[in-house]
Amino acid sequence: MSASSRPTIVRWRVLGLLVISSFVSYVLRYNVSTAGPSLIDDLGITEIQYGWVLAAFTAGYAIFQFPSGLLGVAWGHRRTLATAMVLWGLLTILTSVVPGPDVAGVGLTVASLIVVRFLVGAVHAPIYPITGGVVERWFPVGHWGLPNGLSSTGLTLGTAATASVLVWMIDLQGWRQSFLMLAPLGFLAAWAWWWYFRDNPEEHKSVNAAEVALITADRPAATEESSGEPAWLRVLKNRNALLLAASYFCMNYVFFQMFNWVFYYFVEVRGFEAQQAGFFTSIQWIAAAVGATLGGFLCDYVCQRKGLCLGCRWPAAIAVFLSGVFILIGSLPVGAGVAVACFAASFFFNQITEAAYWAAAIGIGGRYSAATSGIMNTGGNSVGFVNALLVPFTAQILGWTVAMATAAGFAFLAAILWMFIRADERIAD
Repeated sequence: MSASSRPTIVRWRVLGLLVISSFVSYVLRYNVSTAGPSLIDDLGITEIQYGWVLAAFTAGYAIFQFPSGLLGVAWGHRRTLATAMVLWGLLTILTSVVPGPDVAGVGLTVASLIVVRFLVGAVHAPIYPITGGVVERWFPVGHWGLPNGLSSTGLTLGTAATASVLVWMIDLQGWRQSFLMLAPLGFLAAWAWWWYFRDNPEEHKSVNAAEVALITADRPAATEESSGEPAWLRVLKNRNALLLAASYFCMNYVFFQMFNWVFYYFVEVRGFEAQQAGFFTSIQWIAAAVGATLGGFLCDYVCQRKGLCLGCRWPAAIAVFLSGVFILIGSLPVGAGVAVACFAASFFFNQITEAAYWAAAIGIGGRYSAATSGIMNTGGNSVGFVNALLVPFTAQILGWTVAMATAAGFAFLAAILWMFIRADERIAD
């Protein structure tokens, strides 16, 4: 085969940009969670008030999931994501200048943080709807699992880096100056995305005809819509889509437990030094990165042998159940080393499930997969609001052991719901 007849690999470079974007997104959203102990001390707020700040991000993020996906379709993936990345940097700067107790009362400080974090959630919302659209458009049919898994790997590595490096930066510069130093990452990512990416493969000057043919092979021909119902209504009326969203809601409670509270738990409850807690938190996110990548291969392997229904159900159900077992053990009054290891194992199994959830959303949705994914991801991120408020409330009433162990109940429920999900039953059928 001549060099000119071999497909180019621009799609993999595009995926590299998506992984980098995912990495930067989590650096610029996880910063407040990592800075939690310093921020609470500096601003004089309580754990409950801090929980409202965390919840504000999740509210903005969940509310704008589906609208941002529609914006990507209407405005283009290139323009939408580049604009979002610029806003990531600007709002990181804005976070660093919220008023402290020396210039404002606690009420104004908390209100300012809530507003800013809600906006941060809103402008980060496009990243994964856009990622789904880009992967669908730039990769061949049947080769969407690994790109989505690697995108999840990018976010886990971004959080791991933040959990370790940002703690060191805060010790040297304080949290405000550290946030200012991180903000340019958003601007650099926006420039790289705008410079290299194009909405369609055939529009990219480096893509040859062989790569376009590879990407577009085996795609079903566009058909006329057979029903007057909008896609979102057909999804909302579908039993499997709603069960999938409910299971993703429960599974993601464990994710938000790690995202919102584990670093704070290590410092304030387990008594680790901040840098030590950052190191242990990084270990968990690295374990999650391994799980996300492994989950993509595992889901594809089982689907090829057992079909889409069982290929999604069994890896997800078993992994999320084990995730619940390990977080339950780690929440008990066991040794610090055992707790760290159990939380890492819990997050490893939690992220194995990601590929199965997204593969099931595509399988159930068919030509409505964008709407199905949007509804599923709305459910999966709405639980972050619940987690941010429920954990400090439960810790105050029943103690941190119960507050952390509650995540196991959500994980077990997610596994049970998988027994009723048929990923091979398409909405269009």
